[in-house]
Amino acid sequence: MRTICVFCGARSGVDPRYSETASNLGELIATSGRRLVFGGGDIGLMGAVSAAAHASGGAVVGVIPASLIDRELERSPEIALRVVRTMHERKAMMVELSDGFVALPGGFGTLDELFEILTWSQLGIHRKPVGLLNSGGFYDRLLAFLDSLVADGFLLGGHHELLIVDDDPASLLDRMDRWVAPDLARWADLDDV
Repeated sequence: MRTICVFCGARSGVDPRYSETASNLGELIATSGRRLVFGGGDIGLMGAVSAAAHASGGAVVGVIPASLIDRELERSPEIALRVVRTMHERKAMMVELSDGFVALPGGFGTLDELFEILTWSQLGIHRKPVGLLNSGGFYDRLLAFLDSLVADGFLLGGHHELLIVDDDPASLLDRMDRWVAPDLARWADLDDV
């Protein structure tokens, strides 16, 4: 993975571990010689991950819809900023530019990006690793809910192989580097998608 897209919140959350983890991930992406792609804002966890990557000498590309510039940019960012018209264009460009994806804590937007990229993986639209950085157990309840989707027959158990979960940035990136896309042919029944 030469380029990693990070999905994360435009807020920092209440637990300082979220910002610390975002900064650690940004620094790790940069020091490992990778490029960061993210949502373009310089506030919240987006600001933490991009500032750390930039401060560590990494290449950083932000992708932001024009309608969010006033809301998510507080200062002139020192990054390559690509301005698009819509959220759909933002997600499409982020996917096109990236070799892998990591979700940090966030709200509706982060979950939208995570689930869209997982759905595309499930459908075979891309074969790129998708990681979930479970900082401070933030995603524990979501992971339990995903288990309930399997138990209730709405998600095939093997689809868990599409999501790589870890609470340590270095370990997560290592596992994503070694990830081999599962054989989707064994999940060919699209009624289960």
